[in-house]
Amino acid sequence: MKTVNDITILKIGGSLITDKSSDFGSPQLNEIERICEEISICNKRLIIVHGAGSFGHPLAKKYNLKNTSNINGGFLTHESVKELNSLFVKQLNNKGSKAYSVNPLSNCISKNGRIVEMFLDNILIMVEEGIIPVLHGDVVMDENLKVSVISGDQITTFIAHKLKASRIGIGSFENGVLDSSGNTITTINTSNYQKVSEYIGPSESIDVTGGMLGKVKELLELSRQTNTTSYIFNGRVPNNIREFLNGNNIGTKIEK
Repeated sequence: MKTVNDITILKIGGSLITDKSSDFGSPQLNEIERICEEISICNKRLIIVHGAGSFGHPLAKKYNLKNTSNINGGFLTHESVKELNSLFVKQLNNKGSKAYSVNPLSNCISKNGRIVEMFLDNILIMVEEGIIPVLHGDVVMDENLKVSVISGDQITTFIAHKLKASRIGIGSFENGVLDSSGNTITTINTSNYQKVSEYIGPSESIDVTGGMLGKVKELLELSRQTNTTSYIFNGRVPNNIREFLNGNNIGTKIEK
């Protein structure tokens, strides 16, 4: 597999583009339009991964996909998150970006819920041609479990590691990672992770993929392995996504 330099990965949390408290797929259409407008200014080599939000988590919980091999439940969950992905990609193209859907079910294999293989050559070709590949949290085939839920965060860090991404941004529902007083923690690294993890509580909505703590764990492990620096910031604030794509550092910085 050939390599492409200076790849930026932007992860859009499912809570930004859906009503994550809903028990069924409920898109936040105005937010999707705003986010896609901000992305349209980007002239970098960009890969986008978005969360499943209410298009995925309630179904994954209903069919107990975290603990059982429910083939039919996996299919229904995949079809739902694919619908959200199509909606997001269509809006990106409406705003002037060139974007293609990439469904992880079709190019990814996991083992016990962890990605072990992903076909990436198609993504590299897209990036080289100025096309934005748009992936999403999904249900994939699993060597031991038959099917398993793969979060957008896990996909983000796997791709970042394999493609040696230069920068990662996580657009979330908060102003980064917050301490016990609600203030943004400016930096998380190996030295302070144990202390910081005490502040990071579970997601208030249905989330089978680990919530904020899961994000931090994935990104810190990536930094340990590759020295990649990541940023978790509030994607609800207008122009924050644009600021990140312009190279500015915002929110919580995660580094080795």
